[in-house]
Amino acid sequence: MAGVDPSSDRLRLGPLAGGLLRTAMIVGVVAVIVSVAIVWIDGGVDWSRFLRSWLTAFIFVLSLALGGLFLVIVHHGMRAGWSVSIRRMAEGIAGNLVWLWLLFLPILLLMVFGSGDLLYHWADPHVLDPESEHYDHLLAGKSPYLNPAFWLIRAVVFFAIWGVLARFFSRTSVAQDLSGDVSFTHSMQKWAPIAALLYAVSQSFAIIDWGMSLEPHWFSTMYPVYFFAASACGFFAALILAVYWVQRRGRVEHEITLEHYQDMGKLLFGLGVVFWAYIAFSQYMLIWYANIPEETGWYLARTLGPWQPVSWLLLVGHFMVPFVLLVTKHTKRIKPVLAGIAVWMLIMHYVDIYWLIMPHVPTEIFADASTIAELEALIDAGEMDLGFHPHLLDITCVIALLCFFVAGTARRLSDCALIPVQDPRLGESLAFENM
Repeated sequence: MAGVDPSSDRLRLGPLAGGLLRTAMIVGVVAVIVSVAIVWIDGGVDWSRFLRSWLTAFIFVLSLALGGLFLVIVHHGMRAGWSVSIRRMAEGIAGNLVWLWLLFLPILLLMVFGSGDLLYHWADPHVLDPESEHYDHLLAGKSPYLNPAFWLIRAVVFFAIWGVLARFFSRTSVAQDLSGDVSFTHSMQKWAPIAALLYAVSQSFAIIDWGMSLEPHWFSTMYPVYFFAASACGFFAALILAVYWVQRRGRVEHEITLEHYQDMGKLLFGLGVVFWAYIAFSQYMLIWYANIPEETGWYLARTLGPWQPVSWLLLVGHFMVPFVLLVTKHTKRIKPVLAGIAVWMLIMHYVDIYWLIMPHVPTEIFADASTIAELEALIDAGEMDLGFHPHLLDITCVIALLCFFVAGTARRLSDCALIPVQDPRLGESLAFENM
């Protein structure tokens, strides 16, 4: 490609990759050790609490990788030109899906050894036993789908789909760097529609299995769409920060321009702020309007007591503030400002995942109260627990998994150019200008 030297050090991480990988791995391992030590030392914390924090952190990093895969698939499916320059960074982030299942092993092993009920109530065999005092006829009816064996099979299928898709697009893209053969582009475009279908189905059922089934009496068909919007928010914030970080160190300074920053900001604004708020409001409004006890309990746990401030924080911090900041093009074209907004959105994304996973809906929530005032009184009196409270484990677990994620991304990008140097549409991307 004219104007681009594939061998230039500016287009490769070089020594930066090794340093970043080592630092991230060391910090990640230390954070895991600290997390385990907390459980052993703190008598008020058990393994169930550790697993909740671990699951929250895992879904957080998983959402970033799935967001990267989404951009890569859509890029090829739409035969986009402007996004060629940022596609390799997205491939590097999505590439973590090849090994991310390793971070899910603690939860997988729970199911294998029959301790899944530490996280998932439906995995307790007593809830299916009619002779047990814990028998739950509703969960017994859902047992053909919600059972450990089938859950494990689905988990393996999800990770296999994501790993194959991420590996195919990444390896094909890098192979084109070496040969310049345009058939690689045609191959990725041909498979993109099928990849999009596989992505949509697997992502939807995965978050139902790992997130929504934490409260198996509750259900929402919009929950997977909400998670998709959240994934887009987290990924585009992470992408902006990744691009900003490499450019601050003298890489791809001319190949990724302010025009690309503006469009990354648009996608963060459109999908991660506006679409996220639309889906969040739609789900809340429909459940509030229907007023079905099986559905409203999930929101009551998040809008009463200690979780109420978190709900307000998401409304203000995840929507109102970034909406005002990103609605203009000017903030999107000032790199440090957009990077600062991206840091804030990444924090809000974690708070959002935390808000999805941590609260607990007590089974007696409607048995002991008939009005909101009575519920508030029970909560204020400490007679009704709405779930886990913030703990140091939440910080150490997310630091650990995020560091492993950063190390994985650095490893994926260490042996290839930071842009697809032989892509036939690279020239279009380099010359791209916003209207």
